Amino acid sequence: MAGVVSMRIAIRAIVAALCVMAAATPSSARGPYGSITIGNWQGGAYTNDKNGAFTHCAAGTTYQSGIYFVVSIGENGSWRLGFAHESWRLTAAEAFPLALTFDGQPSFNVYGMPIGAQLVQVEMPLNSALIGQFRKAKVMTAFAQGQLFQFNLNQTAQLLPALLNCVVSVKKNGVSNAGEFAVAAKPVAAAAAPAAPNAAEKPGKTGTKTGTGFVVSSNGHVVTNQHVVEGCIGDISGNLSGEAAVKLRLVSSDETNDLALLQAPVPFKEVAPIRANAVRTGDGVVAIGYPYHGLLTSDFTVTTGIVSSLSGLFNDTRHLQISAAVQPGNSGGPLLDFGGAVVGVVAAKLDAIRMVRATGNLPENINFAIKTGALRDFLDNSAVMYRVSEWHDAGKIETAEIAKNARAYTLLISCTATEQSASAKKPGN
Repeated sequence: MAGVVSMRIAIRAIVAALCVMAAATPSSARGPYGSITIGNWQGGAYTNDKNGAFTHCAAGTTYQSGIYFVVSIGENGSWRLGFAHESWRLTAAEAFPLALTFDGQPSFNVYGMPIGAQLVQVEMPLNSALIGQFRKAKVMTAFAQGQLFQFNLNQTAQLLPALLNCVVSVKKNGVSNAGEFAVAAKPVAAAAAPAAPNAAEKPGKTGTKTGTGFVVSSNGHVVTNQHVVEGCIGDISGNLSGEAAVKLRLVSSDETNDLALLQAPVPFKEVAPIRANAVRTGDGVVAIGYPYHGLLTSDFTVTTGIVSSLSGLFNDTRHLQISAAVQPGNSGGPLLDFGGAVVGVVAAKLDAIRMVRATGNLPENINFAIKTGALRDFLDNSAVMYRVSEWHDAGKIETAEIAKNARAYTLLISCTATEQSASAKKPGN
């Protein structure tokens, strides 16, 4: 028992030291203010103990090996990793090279700086590739001084946006208004059909899961989000508006980019063209999909907006941020330009309720789509022949015409899924 108590005391001391590492001065840090709670990750906002100025947001977790791992983002946007173990005996201020590898991909070379006998901090470069790998990876390995350490990166897709939200919120509202900072993008894929009132939940209970997809080849290939078909039991069905359902088989899926490829037994008459040249910030877009199917309408819906940003949460360059309204059921649907070509795959929307709780403000029209670069790579890797279209300003057509054309290649995707899968709010990692 004494050993457990001493370990807890040591970890608290390590946490305090880790909080100092993001401060601009060597003075001690105070916090956490507010909270970040994502799985086993816990943290919040911290201030300089001498002057009360906000310094950084951080969250950490302890592994079975005894290593405490923390991720920190400073008030200036810089970010750091910290590793600590009570048995380490390091030489302070003697930096050493450290190789970080994510899911077996090519390693990133950084430097570890001991700031005490038991603590190493790693100043991370502002490298979007590194940040992207860290965010989506399942496993990280760190090789330094002849030793290899492995870390399961559970919930990092939610952790990094939460840390960023913490920094933005505290800089805007101050630590006195700090709340829960864990805000994630939630899929706009379909939830289960509503259960009967007061129905008792039972293990293994199933429900109907729906989303949207669109035809991409003359061989009957259909693209949707991976999370739309995840957990499906038995057949996956696809319905063009006003037509009978066809059975779709799952050909391949990409969990990292949240894409899935399905195929019908016979080809469809029309195929969605995919835009070849890049979309621009401010370009108009049209989102087509089947939100809340059966509750609002059985037909597809059409919403318009613009490309608000060429990157998603935490500067994720795989995504577009769009203002076109999307709802549960839109996931996997085509995002079209005003020439009728696909410029993205609708994927997620910002969780408004959690944003209100964290910031006190209601976000409006913040939604996300997967860029066609990731889509085309996915189709190329799956050996799918797709139609490409170049955008020209003179090619703009009316929204009603775009919707009419999309009716021939946009499908309602549905399947039977376990209740947990059918109602999952997975943030796309």
